[in-house]
Amino acid sequence: MTAVTGETPVQEAPVREAPVQEAQVQEAPVQEAPPQDVAPPEAPLAGNGVLGQPLDIREDPQLLRGEATYVGDIDLPGTAHMAILGSPVAHAKILSIDTKAAEQLPGVLKVATAADFTDVMPLPCIWIPGGVESHFPPHPYGLPGSRPVLTGDTVRHVGDPIAAVVAETPRQAAAALAAISVEFEPLPVVTRADEALAEGAPQLHEAVPGNLNAYWTCGDKDRTDAAIAAAEVTVELDLVNQRTINSPIEPRGAVGDYNAATGEYTLYASTQGPHNHRFLLAALVLGIPFNKLRVVAPTVGGSFGTKGYLYPDMPLVLLLSKALGRPVKWVDTRTGLMNSTVQGRDHRQHVTLAGTRDGRITAVRATSYANLGAYPSTIGPGVATALMGRSISGMYDIDAAFCEVYAAFTNTVSLGAQRGSGRAEAAFLMERLVDRYASEIGMDPAAVRRKNLVPKEKFPYDNGLGWTYDSGDYQLNFDRAIELSDYANMPARKTEARTRGKRLGVGIASYVAICGVGPSTRMSQEGMLGGTWESANIRVHPTGEVTVTVGSASTGQSHGTVFAQVAADELGIDPEQVQVYEGDTLKAPYGQGTYGSRSYSMAAPAVALTARKIKSKLVKAGAVFLGIAEDKVVYAGGKVYEEGNEENTKTFAELAMAMWYGWGLPPEIEPALDETTHFDPPDFNYPFGTHVAVVEIDELTGETEVVAYTAVDDAGNIGNPKIVLGQIEGSILHGLGQALMEHAEYDRDGLLISRDLNHYALPRAFDAPFFTLGKTTTPSPHNPLGAKGAGEIATVPPAAAVVNAVVDALSDLGVQHIDMPVTPEKVWRRLRGESQ
Repeated sequence: MTAVTGETPVQEAPVREAPVQEAQVQEAPVQEAPPQDVAPPEAPLAGNGVLGQPLDIREDPQLLRGEATYVGDIDLPGTAHMAILGSPVAHAKILSIDTKAAEQLPGVLKVATAADFTDVMPLPCIWIPGGVESHFPPHPYGLPGSRPVLTGDTVRHVGDPIAAVVAETPRQAAAALAAISVEFEPLPVVTRADEALAEGAPQLHEAVPGNLNAYWTCGDKDRTDAAIAAAEVTVELDLVNQRTINSPIEPRGAVGDYNAATGEYTLYASTQGPHNHRFLLAALVLGIPFNKLRVVAPTVGGSFGTKGYLYPDMPLVLLLSKALGRPVKWVDTRTGLMNSTVQGRDHRQHVTLAGTRDGRITAVRATSYANLGAYPSTIGPGVATALMGRSISGMYDIDAAFCEVYAAFTNTVSLGAQRGSGRAEAAFLMERLVDRYASEIGMDPAAVRRKNLVPKEKFPYDNGLGWTYDSGDYQLNFDRAIELSDYANMPARKTEARTRGKRLGVGIASYVAICGVGPSTRMSQEGMLGGTWESANIRVHPTGEVTVTVGSASTGQSHGTVFAQVAADELGIDPEQVQVYEGDTLKAPYGQGTYGSRSYSMAAPAVALTARKIKSKLVKAGAVFLGIAEDKVVYAGGKVYEEGNEENTKTFAELAMAMWYGWGLPPEIEPALDETTHFDPPDFNYPFGTHVAVVEIDELTGETEVVAYTAVDDAGNIGNPKIVLGQIEGSILHGLGQALMEHAEYDRDGLLISRDLNHYALPRAFDAPFFTLGKTTTPSPHNPLGAKGAGEIATVPPAAAVVNAVVDALSDLGVQHIDMPVTPEKVWRRLRGESQ
């Protein structure tokens, strides 16, 4: 696998014979005028040029040496081990639970059922579909409820937790699960959202009539229907955006430790949001004082969205630690993860595009059935509605758009975020429609896209569905991708491939991805029951060293490197002087966590603004120390000096010590350097890009290989290109996995067929194609760094690009669509004239 960017070439890896095209990509011009009433990014007072540089990632050595501490590595003195009994059936009443035999086994300390936790509240849901009537299981505080800590009456999906065993060793705890006897009365099962809403479908929750969580819409239905009715051309598709399983390298884990002397709980968990989990667990589940719970996120081995949720294991380890008077530890298995951790995607859609004969798109309409699973996850309903529905128009200037979503409960694992959640589903439907439309009117797919891109003079651009795009030069970005992909030479390459028994196809997918989740007020309108701001604290020690503490929590995004770059650049010091802390609610300021590609465009601006407060204070204090007027003080290169007289100066270290002593400071200047910022942006940010996939299909076997992949993304100003490069590559491979092989498949009884990695395919090293990566840069005006999200954006278009390429390769056979995953069997049957 090889990656090439316009500015930072990456050394080639000799895994394929084909050369990689060198791409010299220049940055796109910055928008000349910022959006009305929004201040442009503030220029830093003084920087040292480290921000934007591909500095080595300081987290890598301990990860590569196996020295990082994950939840599984935490072994407190006296730790006992927990195992959870998940339901073996998808839907049934629990008639009885017999734990006597399990309790007698060696090493077993306790077997707990729902009867042990009658005073524990169910888990809450905090992102409901905004502005519409919705139905949830109840919660005592009148909030939307989710699931009980343990199920005592009815199980609703395979893996639904019924009992928990605590023993001296993990092996003893696991053995005891097999000795628990549960008698079930089977109930009918439904696993598809559309079928769950049909008359007579099995009912999951008494409080949710007909299994409908919400009917949610956005856009203008009447205008869109009228445009479709009047259109010269309409095309329609029925799409299945299949359910997939998040597969981070580290499954979830939790360690609970109760201190009887102080009444304090400590939870060590693989979590994306320690502060959010602290509040939700203390106030809305356990009912304990907020100050009595500490949440610590050690090293987290990936998440892809799965670890931002409350799960039953979290309160269980805390409650059982209190009951037993010793720490309790739980680490999930891979099979357990697949049956209990939130899953992604899962929309069934009917979509329509209308346009003119000469390629102008006039309307798009989508009806989607979203499968929420058996219980609403912490934020699942918002992911399935707003993030998808408001994004369906993509990069296109479309006069009329409308989306409706039926969010339903079924007997499957709860739905949650998966890298690019909502936006990937929206891009898939739009980009498949554009290709279908181009085929219908006999126009090149690239030409259709180019004709409909939002022009740069229209920014900020209201997409008519609820998003206002902040900045962009879509035309420049699109043209770069087409040029780098060698698109013009595809006809010749197709002819050459046929001489080798291959069918070559090319697919394009463009996207816009809402990122930088904040602002809080706007998110409240979308149904978020909480804030989405971010925070940072900076302390300058008397030695001149700096500690940055942030409220976010890394799941592998190298926060320790890039946040140090932000602080160092602002303060004009060496990044090695800066240490970054996060992931511990006892030490860090409040923060919302890591999700929605928000860390660099939310937490990093908080760091930058806090550093500016430090600089501002040093300018005021510098006037005192230098004996000059404040307007004569210059801050540059990590020091203050007198304008026109650099010999009258104080270095950063000297200033730090002087502020520590506090000698001679006037009353209006407090001693020490310790500042905090809470950053809530005026709006989201909207990264975008265009990807081009080239596939070859073996005519004998139907095997599809992605032989080349071009991506040109725009994430605004980038803090560390090396970090973003890794995120882009990983995101693309994640998207290719959904396109070609991943599928969380349930049978009619609700049993998960793809229950482990023997039955669920993931991309491997040899599945990675050559990458040609470029970028354009249009800063966002909504934060002081001009940053846009980057962590998941390149997951949004790959599935559409690959399926478009496969359909292109098979188009002469009359193939107009093929469902994901595009397996060799499906393609082989299409090659032989069969329907999928």
